[in-house]
Amino acid sequence: MCNRNTPSLTVARDALRSAMTHAGFRPDVIADAELALVELIANAWRHGRTASPVVLVLILGRTLRVSVGDDSSDLPEHRTLVDLAESGRGLQLVQGLTHRWGTEPQKRGKLVWFELDQAA
Repeated sequence: MCNRNTPSLTVARDALRSAMTHAGFRPDVIADAELALVELIANAWRHGRTASPVVLVLILGRTLRVSVGDDSSDLPEHRTLVDLAESGRGLQLVQGLTHRWGTEPQKRGKLVWFELDQAA
């Protein structure tokens, strides 16, 4: 993982964990969200060439939505991976950990987001 701005990563993870705990999300769901967040921030550093990505955490009813903004207008692409590839699995991981994910082009750059629903 790329560690350009570890304090910001730590702050983002702590804020996410705190918000989800306060909203009553289970610890395993919180762990999934933290890992997905780390992947999106790492992608913003590596592919979005953004030293300090914008992170937005929203809890709307029983749904968590996390968005990470970067300066690149290039949207993520699904790649066919070679078994021994050393990178390129981050978005597959995000897809496996979350209920939904997507992208939203912005005037400057893009947002990559994911959502997790709280268990009933």
